[in-house]
Amino acid sequence: MSSDAGPAALANLLDLLDLERVEENIFRGRSHASVIPRVFGGQVAAQALVAAGRTVSADRTPHSLHAYFLRAGDPGEPIVYTVDRIRDGRSFTTRRVVAVQHGEPVFHLSASFQVYEEGLEHQVEMPAAPDPETLRTDEDMMSWYTDRFEDPDIPARLLRARAAIDLRYVDPPPYARVGEPREPRSQVWFRTAGKLADDPLLHACLVTYVSDMTLLDSVLLAHGRGGWAVGDVVGASLDHAMWFHRPFRADEWLLYDQESPSSYGGRGLGQARIFTRYGGLAVTVIQEGVVRVPRG
Repeated sequence: MSSDAGPAALANLLDLLDLERVEENIFRGRSHASVIPRVFGGQVAAQALVAAGRTVSADRTPHSLHAYFLRAGDPGEPIVYTVDRIRDGRSFTTRRVVAVQHGEPVFHLSASFQVYEEGLEHQVEMPAAPDPETLRTDEDMMSWYTDRFEDPDIPARLLRARAAIDLRYVDPPPYARVGEPREPRSQVWFRTAGKLADDPLLHACLVTYVSDMTLLDSVLLAHGRGGWAVGDVVGASLDHAMWFHRPFRADEWLLYDQESPSSYGGRGLGQARIFTRYGGLAVTVIQEGVVRVPRG
């Protein structure tokens, strides 16, 4: 990929997150061309958080979100986001967002925003991880394992879809070692492929976008599965929760430390912590997804 691909892709992503205001509490968003025939879940979650944030005063930033993916989104049609202003308190603001396409809800989000305040403070220690600059880029990683993919066009399509994000795996991703069960844990460094404006909501929305990219990798690792890209698993996000603890920037390196405590009944659970490069616990993420082995 060219050196201009990342900044151009980031500009396109920022344009997608700049929703059109249809009415006071109604917004409309567009979609990327997707690697799979549905809208990327992280995009819908990020756009829904943008819609919620557009109805909240600037002194309040997101501190949590809880979401359900209800139907597969159609990347060829716009998505309409309707915001319900549940509560505006002195310290906290709550919003509910329903994303609708073809007359049916495809996604539901509840988000809470808070005015900054002082309080008790502690956190877990950041786990050990190599510096991101010492790791292979996503493009290098895929080129190293290009023979593992079910379709030879998949690596190029994945790279185009991820071009706005500089993503670096600490250990080889699931598609690299199919048939070799490993510890259900994965670490990824990431940052946007360019600088961002100083808007905390924008940084939260971009981390929300990235949070859906790799979280269920740890489920696949436990079983030596490579995922949809190698054709040995069918999957989709079901629900997603995030808690934003401390200030961070999405255009600076963040460590996504992910693990899976359980998979059962066609579902897999991923949980993760996102740390700043200097050790601050920025975000906690939990997601459950469909993880099915294809029949026949």
